[in-house]
Amino acid sequence: MHFILRWLINTVSLILITYLVPGISVASFYTALIAALFLGIVNAVIRPVLIILTLPINILTLGLFTLIINALMFWFVSSFVKGFDIIGFWPAFWAALIYWLITLFTNSLISEEDKQGE
Repeated sequence: MHFILRWLINTVSLILITYLVPGISVASFYTALIAALFLGIVNAVIRPVLIILTLPINILTLGLFTLIINALMFWFVSSFVKGFDIIGFWPAFWAALIYWLITLFTNSLISEEDKQGE
């Protein structure tokens, strides 16, 4: 159940990001659902590999290079999901940052709900 709730929250946050960050567009709610699903898959599979491969530069930048990786993952997903368009690196960067903040907040709320339910 929590998976579906997080997926819907991430979908709504993707739609919200299109209003906040110029250069990003989502064609429909269905497209946002697919994009949020692919973002989750890419962040679970490809992102950890990239984090390990770029560990030296991540250490040198005190972890700030992770923001670049997040933006590249966002941009990567937009390249193969039709109707989810990002024009340029900087819109992808700001969108990834906002998306991360929203998911951080919602994940903390959902995990607190789990602790109270036990």
